[in-house]
Amino acid sequence: MSGGIHGSKAPRKDIVVYPRVRRIGKEAPWAAVTLWVLLVCLLPGHALALDRGSPVRIGALTVSWGPPPGVVGLIEGLVETGYRENEDFVIGVRFTQGDMSALPAAAREMVRDGVDIIFCVGESEAKAAQQATTTNPIVFAGVGDPVGQGLIDSYARPGGNITGVTDLEIVLSAKRLQLFKELLPRLKRVLVPYSASNAHHAANVTQYRAAAPRLGIVLVERKLRTMEEAREALARVRKQDIDGILAARDADLNIPGFVLETTARQGIPSMFASSFWLKDGAFASYGPSLVASGRQAARLVDKIIKGANPGEIPVEVDQYFEFAINLKVAKALGRTIPREMLYQADRILR
Repeated sequence: MSGGIHGSKAPRKDIVVYPRVRRIGKEAPWAAVTLWVLLVCLLPGHALALDRGSPVRIGALTVSWGPPPGVVGLIEGLVETGYRENEDFVIGVRFTQGDMSALPAAAREMVRDGVDIIFCVGESEAKAAQQATTTNPIVFAGVGDPVGQGLIDSYARPGGNITGVTDLEIVLSAKRLQLFKELLPRLKRVLVPYSASNAHHAANVTQYRAAAPRLGIVLVERKLRTMEEAREALARVRKQDIDGILAARDADLNIPGFVLETTARQGIPSMFASSFWLKDGAFASYGPSLVASGRQAARLVDKIIKGANPGEIPVEVDQYFEFAINLKVAKALGRTIPREMLYQADRILR
């Protein structure tokens, strides 16, 4: 996820090496970049030895416009574990700019480029990586139901070449809608734009439907199929028709970006699943911290680097979630936050 996604122009897909943000042309192999020297040939169960003086290459796959918060957390976690960035490890991010359909090809290119470990934030990214390789270790974060999605056999023994951190974001959907109502007691009609092809989005909507009647909320659902359709649908939203918007967590079809544009243009409060979006103008959020999830995933990456088989590393459950409020946006929208809600917030952007 990246803050620079609100414009109508879609920049070309590319590779970013984080955090130096060096752009490498898609036609240029990663092997041409000195930071991306291949360490060892990957064989099942073999360690990625660090004693050759070259960094382990971690490829991050995302539907966003740049390095997502999970990657930030992964870097922080590896550094906290004792690894040195650009000496012991290097992270390269391949992003598809809101296009879920481009993930499989991006994952295959990443494998051909010879990354040592693939890191994914989200179900679609993890499935694309799993389809692209049966040998390269895969570590995921931000996945709500890895068993149901067919990513793993079980939490204790995920199997294959994959492990990761699962979160409770979908389970927390009803609570998110409840907090939205408590923040805005007059909330009645809530817009829910979502991607028709995104299973995670659909699961969220199912939870919202179940919770809405008891909260006295009417959901206005918009099932979207293309980025242009998403742009047009959000551009038509008017303040007199909608009291609030529930935004998807990931950047599929750039729905979060268009929601934020609508919040700014029409003055309609938006509720997100990740506090990442508050800096870009979201009204509030409730859900797992993707930075914390990435930091937690770093422990699993550490085990793989030291020789563990990813399929035998138990999947962990996300340990931290947060309720965040953007007081700057609330003031700009002319909304007063109930004092008791400020006491409940884990994070307040002033």
